[in-house]
Amino acid sequence: MQQLSFSKHKCSIISVVPRSFQIYGSNVSLLIYNGGAEYEKTLHVLTLYRRLIMLQNVTFLRISFIKKEITLDNENNGGIPRPDGKVNAIDTDYQIGQDNIALKVGPFGLDIHNRVFLISGMMIVLFVVMTLLFRQQVEPFFSGLRSWLVSNLDWFFLASGNIFVIVCLGLIVTPLGRVRIGGTEAKPDYSYAGWLAMLFAAGMGIGLVFFGVSEPMSHFSSALGGTTIENGVRTDWSPLGGAQGDTSAASALGMAATIYHWALHPWSIYALLALGLAIFSFNKGLPLTMRSIFYPLFGERIWGWTGHIIDILAVVATVFGLATSLGYGASQAATGLNFLFDIPMTTTSQVVIIAIITALALISVVAGLDSGVKRLSEINMILAALLLLFVIVVGPTYFIVTSFFENIVSYVSNIPALSVPFSREDVNYSQGWTAFYWAWWISWSPFVGMFIARVSRGRTVREFIICVILIPSTVCILWMTAFGGTAISQYINDGYQAVSNAELPLKLFAMLDAMPFAQITSVLGIVLVVVFFITSSDSGSLVIDAIAAGGKVDAPTPQRVFWCIFEGLVAIALMLGGGLAAAQAMAVTTGFPFTIVLLVATVSLIKGLIDEPRPKRK
Repeated sequence: MQQLSFSKHKCSIISVVPRSFQIYGSNVSLLIYNGGAEYEKTLHVLTLYRRLIMLQNVTFLRISFIKKEITLDNENNGGIPRPDGKVNAIDTDYQIGQDNIALKVGPFGLDIHNRVFLISGMMIVLFVVMTLLFRQQVEPFFSGLRSWLVSNLDWFFLASGNIFVIVCLGLIVTPLGRVRIGGTEAKPDYSYAGWLAMLFAAGMGIGLVFFGVSEPMSHFSSALGGTTIENGVRTDWSPLGGAQGDTSAASALGMAATIYHWALHPWSIYALLALGLAIFSFNKGLPLTMRSIFYPLFGERIWGWTGHIIDILAVVATVFGLATSLGYGASQAATGLNFLFDIPMTTTSQVVIIAIITALALISVVAGLDSGVKRLSEINMILAALLLLFVIVVGPTYFIVTSFFENIVSYVSNIPALSVPFSREDVNYSQGWTAFYWAWWISWSPFVGMFIARVSRGRTVREFIICVILIPSTVCILWMTAFGGTAISQYINDGYQAVSNAELPLKLFAMLDAMPFAQITSVLGIVLVVVFFITSSDSGSLVIDAIAAGGKVDAPTPQRVFWCIFEGLVAIALMLGGGLAAAQAMAVTTGFPFTIVLLVATVSLIKGLIDEPRPKRK
């Protein structure tokens, strides 16, 4: 560590200040001559660092000092690393955690944001209590709420999704793609393999297992049945115009309609939010929390109620987005256990599954990011790869390989029609499927976005967008082609209709049942759901805690334990208060206001990227 030497009145430095140094005084008054310009102000010692790293050719510095010695190093910023190389840091006197309440409750320490934690925590506790007390009344309320939102706001969700895709693709091809997260000299914290495993497992784990067979088969069956009109209104669930009686066309349309929900659009939502969080934390020096993205638009107001509301919305949206995914996971795990071992498929069994897996997630939470989430994510990828490889090799291999490329072509050719937000005739598909999906992905995005941001330091914007959007989209297409394509092939070529007739959570096990080693692969499917479940709960706890701790990523472990427990309690409350319909309703409800937040954040992100230094082309 280099220490600045200076007399009581002044000191001279010849080069840009390094990333770690020591200085005296909790508050300093400085006068800087920089290229003939003179700048003087009294400010907090931590803010001095942000100002100095912005200067070039510093020739003279005068400091008056008081109070005790303060040491600035890479760990003295709420756990967020200092930038490497040039950045355009934001000049603010706000310090990470300055509004926090730090206290000890018995042997446990707490470090929580005094408003975000308390208000969001009380809202979630109140929701759990009210749902459990009035179970009979809330079920029809949740169902009606979901129906109203997706039928009246479908255009808004679809249009927003299109905007996010266009912005992301634009960032790839513009000079802004050369901006590096963490500074011009920053190096990646994780290898490509570990990085991709974590972002993929956090992004869509449970959903891919649940919908990998059920959604392609559902759209195929609907498209094959064609359109149905009653009293001048379409009542069928077929995407676009359907493909009545044509199995080949129905297969292509069904796969395109599925891929549309799992490729560019959802990953663009994740990528934009993750990129905003990463840039404003690792480059701009702000807390790793949602409010930081909005600094270019709202300035210092983000430290007041404007920022509090943004972070509270992020916490609540994340909790309910997670609860929806956990509900899907519990439903499929319970269905699989019933299919394999005749364990009764009841609400109680799903509640027990959620409770057990939440307890397992607590172990990973205590272990931390590198020891817990990273290892579980890698285990997820291994298990998922094994199951995927089995289906490709043992299933209709030639059909899967050829369909993979055909499905990409079908997706590209159908995406303009599928993404039209207005005047849709296929309202059941666009509202019941697409609008719900976009709301779900957006409510899930604070969790996935912040988690991806935490593990993406050192990547360029172009590298980040390509890896976060295009690579996972390709993997999703392969997964849906293998699992959904196998089920469709069984229907067309073998006349096997068990998958088509099964309920959504059972379709995966019905498809595996027609293949060799069905018992083993079905158990592997359940294990995969459980491990994805644990990873989502664990990752979600880390992310929610960072927001509720004012952007600190090194807050005490008991806080993460609190959020992990309450994620499970919310999922249980939703299961008891209306099952998956209730979970879906809350995901859509929280997704709507957060869509507005994300649209505004997109504008702010672009403003922030424009003034970031970009490395010179080699």
